[in-house]
Amino acid sequence: MTRHLSPRPLNSDDFAAFGQVIALRDQPDRLINQGLCGRHHDLADLDIGQGRAGISLFEAQPRPLPLRLDMVERHPLGSQAFLPVSTAGWLVIVAPDRGGVPGRPLVFRADAETGVNIGRNVWHGVLCPLHDRGLFAVVDRIGAEPNLEEFWFDDPWIVEASRD
Repeated sequence: MTRHLSPRPLNSDDFAAFGQVIALRDQPDRLINQGLCGRHHDLADLDIGQGRAGISLFEAQPRPLPLRLDMVERHPLGSQAFLPVSTAGWLVIVAPDRGGVPGRPLVFRADAETGVNIGRNVWHGVLCPLHDRGLFAVVDRIGAEPNLEEFWFDDPWIVEASRD
């Protein structure tokens, strides 16, 4: 059986159950560097548990639509923030937890200036730049303990182009 999903625009309200949208506010919190740089301060609730915060670069191949979604993952020991460095739009795929397994996924369309912080233990898809190679700075928990759980769907989902 094939199941279908369509992306929706990424916004803070719809994404709140899964983490935070990381984007510029209407106005910076304060100006720094002799007034030439606006600081948009403390945009995500990083959760690193007993580890330490680390910054990595992820280089992801484009995944054009329609996209076969057959696996999601989660990180039980800490959050994961994804900050696009390249200029490609991308998809953010998350799913609510339903008794230890993912429920119906939600797909959000993000632009190249918007990141997300996915909360601890939240099911999410892999990085999905849409048109070009995607380069992402990732801030997450670094530690010796395993911090990855994967779930493979018996029936995959197909992410189609938005209808709006």
